[in-house]
Amino acid sequence: MQEIYADHGATTYPRPPQVIDEMTHYMRDIGCSPGRGGYAKALDAARMVYETRHLLARFFNVPTPEQVIFTPNITYSLNMAIKGLLKEGDHVLISSMEHNAVVRPLTSLAGEKNISVEQLPCAADGSLDPRQVKKALRPQTRLVILTHASNVAGTILPVYEIGEILQQTNTFFCVDAAQTAGSEVVDFKALHCDYLAFTGHKGLLGPPGIGGLCLSERAVSVTAPLVEGGTGSRSEEETQPDFLPDKFESGTQNVPGIAGLAAGIRLINEVGRENIGKDKHRFTAQFLAGLAEIPEITVYGINDPDKMVATISINIDGIDNGDLSFMLEQGYGIMTRSGLHCAPLAHKTLGTFPQGTLRFSFGYKNTPEQINSILQALQEIVKER
Repeated sequence: MQEIYADHGATTYPRPPQVIDEMTHYMRDIGCSPGRGGYAKALDAARMVYETRHLLARFFNVPTPEQVIFTPNITYSLNMAIKGLLKEGDHVLISSMEHNAVVRPLTSLAGEKNISVEQLPCAADGSLDPRQVKKALRPQTRLVILTHASNVAGTILPVYEIGEILQQTNTFFCVDAAQTAGSEVVDFKALHCDYLAFTGHKGLLGPPGIGGLCLSERAVSVTAPLVEGGTGSRSEEETQPDFLPDKFESGTQNVPGIAGLAAGIRLINEVGRENIGKDKHRFTAQFLAGLAEIPEITVYGINDPDKMVATISINIDGIDNGDLSFMLEQGYGIMTRSGLHCAPLAHKTLGTFPQGTLRFSFGYKNTPEQINSILQALQEIVKER
């Protein structure tokens, strides 16, 4: 039986051989921690981390490499921005399509620090009118935090337009690029954002356990580190260094993950982000067209390949989405994600709460033939139900 992976919105698979090779090279031939020794292998590790920081700064158009901070994952990155910036009485705007990585830390702070969190209601297809942000701004609005694209329905939010609006204010702007980095344009300068959170294990083709946060100069000056400790610098001092990247990077880093992420970025640069984006757009259009031929299937979201990433959520009347996911894997070798996708707000917006949906999300290794196979499998399941 063939194996078709359609859960790239969760993590990329299979990992490119270049990523595995680079991680193996680090583990086998370097194996040391950067900044923790003056010997050759420690310097090799430091050089590799430095080069990866430069790669990411160029990839996201960040002014300086030092403004790129490595983290264990994007949830950690978002927590860094949220908990490092907000203070008693601050007002925060989010959309009704946000992931729990945003909602949960804000809910926690709402109770601890009297933070006021306001949801901007998206349309039933997950789209957001940027004028809503302008209308909702208050003098106390400290932060606007938005997903670039929904991890449930794929709908792209107008983050560039909102960045232009916020540039005229003192409000900080955080963009969650979990679903867009690697296939969509994610330009730190053009976004006019203060925080750009990303993860390595999805569209950037890297391994799990590595992510990052890009910070503007003004964000650096007012954001407190989430974790403090050893940095390999100014060890004689009992306080955290105040310079980048050390201010936000404490403890031993996931250097194998950084090595793998560098390989993923290089591969994207070689293939071309535009080409990867075009492929995903083609898969999305092909899949949506095929789903439209199966009336028993309900598709959620904006359903326009030009306004979404390659993430599509469906339900079939009379079949639990968890059961449908099981049928697809057991009968056809197709791997998907069912449930609420850690985004209950999005499902409430789409009208799929509490049952959730079955999600398909495509990546650079999928093919048109695989899309056709998935559509054929769905047609057969519908006929047999």
